[in-house]
Amino acid sequence: MTRVRVESFTISLDGYGAGPKQDLEHPLGVGGTDLHQWAIPTRTFQRQVFGGDDGTTGLDEQFAVRGFTNIGAWILGRNMFGPIRGPWPDLNWQGWWGENPPYHVPIFVLTHHARPTLEMAGGNTFHFVTGGIHEALDRARAAANGLDVRIGGGANTIRQYLKAGLIDEMHFAIAPILLGSGERLFEGVDLRASGYECAQFAASDKATHVVIRRH
Repeated sequence: MTRVRVESFTISLDGYGAGPKQDLEHPLGVGGTDLHQWAIPTRTFQRQVFGGDDGTTGLDEQFAVRGFTNIGAWILGRNMFGPIRGPWPDLNWQGWWGENPPYHVPIFVLTHHARPTLEMAGGNTFHFVTGGIHEALDRARAAANGLDVRIGGGANTIRQYLKAGLIDEMHFAIAPILLGSGERLFEGVDLRASGYECAQFAASDKATHVVIRRH
C-alpha cells in the first residue's frame, strides 16, 4: 500500500525548515545550508547529489538511506524547484540540481502557473501541477505504482499536506543551530490533535533524528 512520507527534512532548534531570503546564492535561504551538515557528508547524499561513491556511514547515513527507500514519486513545492516567482518567463530554468537531479523517479511540482513536463537525465521527469495538493498526490500515487510518495518540501508544502491529514509518516532531523527567521514548519499545525506520535528518536553528533507516525 502506498504511504505518504516526509523524509530527511531538517529543522533548526527554533523550528525553521529554511532560512529567509531565498535566491540563487541561497537556495535554502540565508543560513539554510547549515541545517544539513548531518546529511551532506553521508554516502547516500554524496552518491545521489554529487555522483560519488564515498561518504560517511553511521546513524546519519542510515536515516539518509531510508529517505530514498521504496520511493516511487516525489511532490515538491515550487520553491524546491527554483527561485522564480509568478508566471514562468521562459523554460530556461530547469531546477537547482543540474542535468541529473537526485530523484530518479517522477516528480510533481506544485505551481499556480502551467508549464510543460520536463524530462531530464536519470529517470527524472518533472510534472507541473496547477490543481493543488490533492491532484498532485493522486498523480504521484499513480506514478509510484505501489511504492511510497515522498513529500520533499518545502515547509509550506508539508504544512498543507499535514493540515489535510494526508501524511502517514515523517522523519525530521533537528539540527543544533538557530536560524532566527525563515520558514516555520509547524506554524498553525497541531500534530497531537491530528493523531501523530513519536515512533523513534536517536541522536548523532550532528542532528537528532525523530520519526513521527500517525496512529
